[in-house]
Amino acid sequence: MQNIHSPTHSLDLNIVIIGASHAGVNLAFNLRQQGWLGSITLIDSDPELPYHRPPLSKKTLQASDTLSTPLKAEKAYTDNKLVLRLGQTVTAIDKQANVITLDDDSRLTFDKLVLATGCSAFIPPIPGLIDTLDEAGNPQYFAMRTFADAKAIKAALNNSTDKQVVIIGGGYIGLESASSFVALGADVTVIEKQDKILSRVTSSVMSDFLTQLHLGKGVALHTGKDVVEIQHQGNKHQVVCSDGSHYLADFILVGVGVRLNTQLASDASLAIEQGIKVNDVCQTSHPDIFAIGDCTTHFSKIYQRWIRLESVQNAVDQAKSVAQCLTNKAPLAPAVPWFWSDQYEYKLQIVGLSQGYDELIVREDSPTQFSVWYFNAEQLLCVEAVNNSKAYVLGMQAIKQNLQVNKQVLKDTTTALTKTLLLSE
Repeated sequence: MQNIHSPTHSLDLNIVIIGASHAGVNLAFNLRQQGWLGSITLIDSDPELPYHRPPLSKKTLQASDTLSTPLKAEKAYTDNKLVLRLGQTVTAIDKQANVITLDDDSRLTFDKLVLATGCSAFIPPIPGLIDTLDEAGNPQYFAMRTFADAKAIKAALNNSTDKQVVIIGGGYIGLESASSFVALGADVTVIEKQDKILSRVTSSVMSDFLTQLHLGKGVALHTGKDVVEIQHQGNKHQVVCSDGSHYLADFILVGVGVRLNTQLASDASLAIEQGIKVNDVCQTSHPDIFAIGDCTTHFSKIYQRWIRLESVQNAVDQAKSVAQCLTNKAPLAPAVPWFWSDQYEYKLQIVGLSQGYDELIVREDSPTQFSVWYFNAEQLLCVEAVNNSKAYVLGMQAIKQNLQVNKQVLKDTTTALTKTLLLSE
């Protein structure tokens, strides 16, 4: 993608940010910290004060009182002269006139526009799914994307008679939610269409470990099963699979993927390819429009390919990148992707991307502490560390600095993990 950003920007321009989650909020505050003088408006369809999303399937769900965790106190927005327009939706972008239209037909002009529109849950067209209701007519099928989702799920669990939960999808959201439901005393079933959980994002080593972990905690985990219908009888629902197996539920959690919120960008004829395409400073194909977060695809200088990331880290890093660009600061160094997942007493930390590996090394430092190292020839691509922050930190250093790893030292568990593991490029 052509690098079209201007070398200098005036700091008193009018910026509108569509999307007030991690990416949008971090951008707004970064701009103020970098000396931006112009107006900054944040617009989001979610009526809640912007909040942390990763805890939704974990701490928020397990807490006795279901409360959101704000990204910033409400006073901080006022103090930094940031305008929040919550519970409102942008319906159109006029990139020729630099105007956006909202769902109440009001219009806002902009000098610079930032799309931080993220993703929405994909709800598959399973027959009977949208008819999964309780006797009062309240939906009993849910996604886990917003604070409202977490509140509704917690209420459904508290109101259910047998606390029977079926989760369709064995991805990270489904597995983290399963862990939380178990902690809350629920009877949990996970149904995954692929032969292994997390099959698209990890190796069989990590998939098998997490499978045994959940089975050991009492989760009924079924793989290679395709849900084809939901049947209903009062407050109970049968999840029916193509092989004829069926599973009873008080309510259903759907975690089978996302839809990118790129319709506004598409309608504005911005370049889209598996996400809104952006350059190294997150500028789209229009010079006055930027995009950040889950909805974007960018070229990774580390992996030498176009990638799209769904992570808080990427949202925050791209927000910093745009703030640097618009305030005429030097560009940031390429960021190494990282992620994490909390399930039961285990913390999984991931640095890098494992796709394209031709060798993996598993290092077990204790029965509850191990790491999986993914290589393409001598290049370290990714490290997955379970309860092992040292492996995560060393992996980050190696990938960021393009250092080679001494594989013999890595395999020798009698030798502690230290910087001696890392070799020069």
